[in-house]
Amino acid sequence: MKKHAFVALSLLLAAVGVARADESESLVAPGEKVKKLAGDMKFTEGPAWIPAKKMLVFSDIPNSKIMKWSEGEGLSVFRQSEQSNGNKLDLQGRLISCQHAARNLVRTEADGSLTVLVDKYDGKRLNSPNDVAVKSDGTLWFTDPPWGLTGQAEIPGHWVFKFDPASGKIEPVIKDLAMPNGINFSPDEGRLYVADTGGHMKHPDPAYHKLPAGIHCYEVSKDGKLGKKLFQIEQGSDGMAVDVKGNLYTTHGKVHVYNADGKKLETIDVPEGPANATFGGDDYKTLFITARTSLYSVRMKNAGAKPLGAKW
Repeated sequence: MKKHAFVALSLLLAAVGVARADESESLVAPGEKVKKLAGDMKFTEGPAWIPAKKMLVFSDIPNSKIMKWSEGEGLSVFRQSEQSNGNKLDLQGRLISCQHAARNLVRTEADGSLTVLVDKYDGKRLNSPNDVAVKSDGTLWFTDPPWGLTGQAEIPGHWVFKFDPASGKIEPVIKDLAMPNGINFSPDEGRLYVADTGGHMKHPDPAYHKLPAGIHCYEVSKDGKLGKKLFQIEQGSDGMAVDVKGNLYTTHGKVHVYNADGKKLETIDVPEGPANATFGGDDYKTLFITARTSLYSVRMKNAGAKPLGAKW
């Protein structure tokens, strides 16, 4: 490569903020870079794209608001919340929100009303639901660490739960993580990824206080049962997103991208430390990133993966 061409390529990669030697290998669309869409919030989280309205909704946790952003109208308030964190669309396109202060999962109905889906397990209040993944059978798999817990903990651990809105049944599926956080299924639902932020003094069992952060990949059977752990990525994450190729987009200082088997592919720099990410836009190739006080986006080569069986 001639010197001037190498310099031009280096400058382009620096603008995009991608740690790859060759732009053709990057998952960022050619010539694209991270751009700021909105700012001046307190702590942004839980982005979810609503195709029917061509808008993104996301949480501003300390302000107890769910915000909305669209290309034409910019930023505004979608609705008040009780410190919502993670947001996802269910199979029918209704918004599911994890609320810290209310210690529950709620669903926003078509008329804007809220339905409380679950707030207890075995008669005990949840900690502070953090993030949720939607499965093709309609079940909601969510993490329940105490990050937003202000009252007394009632459940003796920080667990990952499986909840069936149709039957009302709730059961813990993972009990041995310190601080479970982001959660996503692979596009074919054969794998479940769960981020663990690592040991924390809030855990009632001292044995968990020194557990390292990591991203755990579990096998999921065709009948929806959680199987063995396949591997662990030795780096934690907050929220995560998955594209149609099965690549995992994690948030830890930067956006780190791994393939389906946990091999590191690249990093994408963001001006503020990212907390979560999701895909959206008309072709689902825009990666939206919530990062501290702001909302960012970057165009990608691959489209994001919708939940298997989604009707939207």
